[in-house]
Formats: sequence, C-alpha cells, structure tokens
Amino acid sequence: MILLDSGPLGLLANPSTKGPAPVAREWVRVRLAAGDSFVVPEIADYEVRRELLRAARTAGLDRLDELCAGFQYEPLTTPVMRDAALLWAQARNAGTPTAHDLALDGDVILAAQARSLADYGQSVVATTNTKHLERYVDAREWSDI
Repeated sequence: MILLDSGPLGLLANPSTKGPAPVAREWVRVRLAAGDSFVVPEIADYEVRRELLRAARTAGLDRLDELCAGFQYEPLTTPVMRDAALLWAQARNAGTPTAHDLALDGDVILAAQARSLADYGQSVVATTNTKHLERYVDAREWSDI
C-alpha cells in the first residue's frame, strides 16, 4: 500500500503535460502494474483540495476527485485523530516538533493514518519530504518507491 502525501497527490492532480506531473502519473502506472495499491489519506486530500479551491483550479479539482474515487480513500476517524494528538504531544515533549505549536500539523495526522493501516499489510508513505514522517512510519520520496 502506498499512501500519498500532499506533494505527490498534488502532482497527480495537476493536469499539466510538462514537468513532474506526467512523471508522477507514469510512476503510478508502473507501481499499479507491479501490484501496488494507492491510498488517498483524507488529510492529504484536504491539503491539496484547499489550495485548488483557493486558486479556482477546476481541472485540478476534477482530477483530485477522480483520484479519490479511483484509489482507496482513507477517511479521518476518532482513533486516528487521537493517535495524531499523542504523536503531536510526544514530539513536543521530546523537543522534536514537526510544525509550529499553533499549527494543525498534518504530518502527525498523516502518520497516524498510516499507522492505522499497518494491520492491513505493508505500507509506505510517498512524500516529497521524509524528514517529519520517517520518525513515525516508513516514508520515502515518491520517486524512490
């Protein structure tokens, strides 16, 4: 299972035929052919969707909706949010926060979503920044998966 962080998800929602977007789409085709499955965590959908809405990028919103419908969509749940709160508190108590104290901190929410899926098999978070996630879950640069 490959959970998409907002970076790769944003690339896949981008309708551009140039730059990294088509490279990301080809990566998905290759991974699917290899038998991998993809998961869109609700927190990543939120992070990508809010920017597409702000910028009125309707083609990107349509693509994001297609991705959410075509891949497994993992909604936020109370146990996930409680685990995220625990991760947030532990990181601050250890002096290693992943975001500003007043920030929602999507990284710990994504990590908690990934942890909640661990019982269903091997999973990895595909991201553009492993720094904050790798302390909690298997997280790799999307292009290295």
